[in-house]
Amino acid sequence: MSERIAESALIAAGVDPGVAGAIAEQANSLIDSVDAEAAWARISREILTPAIPFAAHSLLYEAVYSERRADDPPAPAWLPPAGSVAATNIGKLMAEFDLPDYRALHRWSVNDRAGFWETLIARVGITFKREYETVVDLSAGVEAPRWLAGARLNIVDSCFSAPPDSTAIMYQKDGRLNCMTCAALLSAVNRAANGFTAAGYSTGDRIAIAMPMTVESVVAYMGAVKAGLAVVSIADSFAPHEIAVRLRLTGAVGIITQDHVPRTGKMRPMYTKVVEAEAPRAIVAPCGRKLSVTLRPDDLEWNRFLSDDETFESIARDPQDHTNILFSSGTTGEPKAIPWTQTTPIKAAVDGHLHHDIRPGDVVAWPTNLGWMMGPWLIYAALINKASMALYDDAPTLGGFGQFVQDAKVTMLGVVPSLVRAWRASGCIRGCDWSAIRAFSSTGECSSREDMLFLMSLAGYKPIIEYCGGTEIGGGYITGTVAQPSAPSTFSTPALGLDLAILDDQGAPATNGEVFLIPPSMGLSNDLLNQDHHAVYFEGTPRAADGAVLRRHGDQIEALAGGYFRAHGRTDDTMNLGGIKISSAEIERTTLTVPGVQAAAAVAAPAPGGGPDRLVMFAVLDTSRDVDTARLKTDMQTAIKTQLNPLFKIYDLVIVDALPRTASNKVMRRELRRQYQTDADKPDA
Repeated sequence: MSERIAESALIAAGVDPGVAGAIAEQANSLIDSVDAEAAWARISREILTPAIPFAAHSLLYEAVYSERRADDPPAPAWLPPAGSVAATNIGKLMAEFDLPDYRALHRWSVNDRAGFWETLIARVGITFKREYETVVDLSAGVEAPRWLAGARLNIVDSCFSAPPDSTAIMYQKDGRLNCMTCAALLSAVNRAANGFTAAGYSTGDRIAIAMPMTVESVVAYMGAVKAGLAVVSIADSFAPHEIAVRLRLTGAVGIITQDHVPRTGKMRPMYTKVVEAEAPRAIVAPCGRKLSVTLRPDDLEWNRFLSDDETFESIARDPQDHTNILFSSGTTGEPKAIPWTQTTPIKAAVDGHLHHDIRPGDVVAWPTNLGWMMGPWLIYAALINKASMALYDDAPTLGGFGQFVQDAKVTMLGVVPSLVRAWRASGCIRGCDWSAIRAFSSTGECSSREDMLFLMSLAGYKPIIEYCGGTEIGGGYITGTVAQPSAPSTFSTPALGLDLAILDDQGAPATNGEVFLIPPSMGLSNDLLNQDHHAVYFEGTPRAADGAVLRRHGDQIEALAGGYFRAHGRTDDTMNLGGIKISSAEIERTTLTVPGVQAAAAVAAPAPGGGPDRLVMFAVLDTSRDVDTARLKTDMQTAIKTQLNPLFKIYDLVIVDALPRTASNKVMRRELRRQYQTDADKPDA
């Protein structure tokens, strides 16, 4: 029997004494009369509200599930209401194929991959200039599939099947909520496509975009792809050196940027960073009504770049042609340049359609930018599914974002866990009406159960679609659905159309180990610009139990009871800080520029009780000079801020005599991570 709730405990949790007794009586009545899941379903729907302090929510959740054992399935905080699954996109797909349950749907999606993708291409309405001859050509093996062989298309055409007068973008500008219709967006995209042509750019050219997620960046992105160009995605928070690296790796011949970036009442320079990076010709949008910088002689102001011609026939492309170059760090110090093709957005749209249940008329918000894969993902997942995007022009950590979500009536809100933790700590979302939200999604880093329960509570308990994937996947490989119960900080399924294997260090099946993907799947990358794709993802990988080829990914995943999964971060030395992947080598290279540092190692240490990883630096000091160890952490942080990204924060600095190394002189970062965790777990740590 679950634990009974004491009125005094609710009062201690911050509940008004005048209502604490009634809440305790109602909750105990349910606990005594129905099973734990049914009790929580009714408590979360009928008793708890966002106005009740979250400490009381947590208290009730723990009490209801107090009899849950460690080897039981995770405790769901949301269960699909009776009859609701039939109305979801997944429910309709199961009904169409007469599939009895979700597990049967997933089996079909991986046993008949060509049939699955052909069905979903039709369901989300992908537009072709010439139809494909075969869904997938595996003549070169599952390591190098050719999707939609024989077709010609431009994926931007599939983004405008919603009614012309429906809303495509809702955005915050000067403190007001504005709307842009599909017709207006199409007109702007065509003006941009004509602008690229008039500026002399040709099919296949690479154009960088380094600016926040604004209407202008969306228009520039879609206009470039429609004109047959490939976008080079660069995060606006990157330092000039990192911008320069990405421009060099891709051979970008132009860049779209902004004069300044407004954040928390301050104007942060953007164009000057682009100039310092010695970028090619820039097209510069103003963050206000007019430009606040003086441009280089060959650079062009945004409004002068846009053509007056509002019609443009999209450039037909091969399905394997590049639309976008994004970056994901490996362990060598140089970021992997990962191309998205004309088919990668289909994976994003299908994940949005099925796993996030995005429907026509929905409003999808995800604080992001085009430098992270979730920026392009948001464009395609929203527009191909005939939904609208909601774009906010300031830091989402402030209360204004909560008001924006309320005013825009967002129905699907995506987050990174560290953002939720910031909301919880500051209380800035308190009082917002998020009742329009049907689902949340969380990605970018490992989450904690308490933070995710808090997030669910903000909208009266709606499911969280935990979503883990990568730039080289075009979406997720493990996720959740609105057709299954949602337990905080867990996944409930491999992505539809994809399967996985969890193996131990010896390559044997395990319940907790390294995850490998079972190809093929639309969205999975086929090449890299600056590395050997086969060597990175396939060389030396074990085979599945049935002999199937496996693709390396590098996450550590634990299979839990009841078909659930939990993520434990990366198994290699790639770090994920605040939702941004970066290699340890990049951080180490930067901190070695600090005087007094002889050697350095960067590791990501998990926070106690879960939550996002924290950056821990190990340093060997130069004994030939006097080093102010008290100031060293500040100097290293400054180097990271100016050379890499101000979002990367050093949590701890550990001074050591030497770094542990392998026989081949490689730093043993896993040993440092293990040692740090061991010391942290000691009672006197």
